[in-house]
Amino acid sequence: MYLTTSFIRQNFHKNSFKSALLTVNRGFRHFTSKNIAQPQNVCSNCQKTVRLIHPSRIYSNYVKNLFTTKYSSSSIQKFVQSVRYAAGSATVNGVSSPQIPLRGQKIVGGWLIGCAGMVFGAVILGGVTRLTESGLSMVDWRLLKDMKPPSSQEEWQNEFERYKEFPEYKYVSKEKEMTLNHFKFIWYMEYSHRMWGRAVGLVFALPALYFLRKGWISKAMKPRLAIYASLIGFQGFLGWYMVKSGLVEKPESTDIPRVSQYRLAAHLGSALFLYTLFLYGGLGHLIKPVQLPNTPQIKRLRVLTHGVMTLVFVTALSGAFVAGLDAGLVYNSWPKMADKWIPDDIGAFDPKWKNIFENPTTVQFNHRHLAESTVAVIAGFWWICRKAPLHPRARLAVNCLLGMSLVQATLGISTLLTYVPTSLAATHQSGSLVLLSFAVWLASELRRFPK
Repeated sequence: MYLTTSFIRQNFHKNSFKSALLTVNRGFRHFTSKNIAQPQNVCSNCQKTVRLIHPSRIYSNYVKNLFTTKYSSSSIQKFVQSVRYAAGSATVNGVSSPQIPLRGQKIVGGWLIGCAGMVFGAVILGGVTRLTESGLSMVDWRLLKDMKPPSSQEEWQNEFERYKEFPEYKYVSKEKEMTLNHFKFIWYMEYSHRMWGRAVGLVFALPALYFLRKGWISKAMKPRLAIYASLIGFQGFLGWYMVKSGLVEKPESTDIPRVSQYRLAAHLGSALFLYTLFLYGGLGHLIKPVQLPNTPQIKRLRVLTHGVMTLVFVTALSGAFVAGLDAGLVYNSWPKMADKWIPDDIGAFDPKWKNIFENPTTVQFNHRHLAESTVAVIAGFWWICRKAPLHPRARLAVNCLLGMSLVQATLGISTLLTYVPTSLAATHQSGSLVLLSFAVWLASELRRFPK
């Protein structure tokens, strides 16, 4: 029987023509098949013999039957999607990815979102490790040996004795004696963070190798895999490089030993960047793209969206300097700082540029006003988007972005006024990632399609 519209409507299944007998591209214009020379092929699901005809005839028959048979728009859409699936083609970020089934694209997209979730968890766990002052409890770094925690009382005691040789214990023991049980708690906090980081690498690497073997990774995505892998490895290096800065004796310092705020910011910044890449890539695979009119208004919104995303990123990054210097504890009032809009010691350090990164007062001042500016910019951006011709999903992303910015500002102010309790501070850090996620989602919805 000929492959007519009636046959397609009654018998066509999603997994038919697994050998890509038909390749549908740009309105059924051309036809590339390994089995093109064969006059007949069998639909594996229907077990019926089908004689192939040129796709243009299929398309014309389908259009002709539209005038005599009632089809819903969803039926037409399902037909086109089914033939594209059978041909082994999918679209990612508006770019055709031939010979990769839609199912494979969805699985790869879910994997990228899962990797983003793992990075999200690593950032939150790292923040809690910092807040509980647990980050310096493991005084060496060994890729494989670190994976086995102490199992006996003797091993724990040896680990504790090594910790006693470093500045943090010497400072803490002046205030009160640290017990072995307390050391176990902070050690396990740092251990959990390190193991989670290794898990991120495994969750990325093992499926990546499998997808490459299956042929589910497009040519355009292969360089991105190399970038992801490099950033994950770089994160591990930065983590230990950061910890090392807190294990060095500093005779001139009378405060509790801390890691370098510069290295902490680099560690957090690279994690946020990796999270953004994973999330944007995953959304591009999972969300069906919607073509927006290429008008000056939409072009301006795309630029503004990336500006908002950058501002959210920079504000979150400035929080690393607040955490590294414990700057959240110097002025616990809002909106003023000790009844002044500009505190007296904001420029106490010389040279003056050091105040931006090393003066706790200036660091808190910058972070709180960056946050306020971010909320104001997002509110203005939301107002601009009100009359823009956005599709419903993009409009939802804009609304979520505005709502989350207000929630995040409330969390920040509450954290400041309550002297940075661990639970609230960790929630505030989580909020920054959620806010960044909404900005990335919006950027994905408004992305420009290639010509």
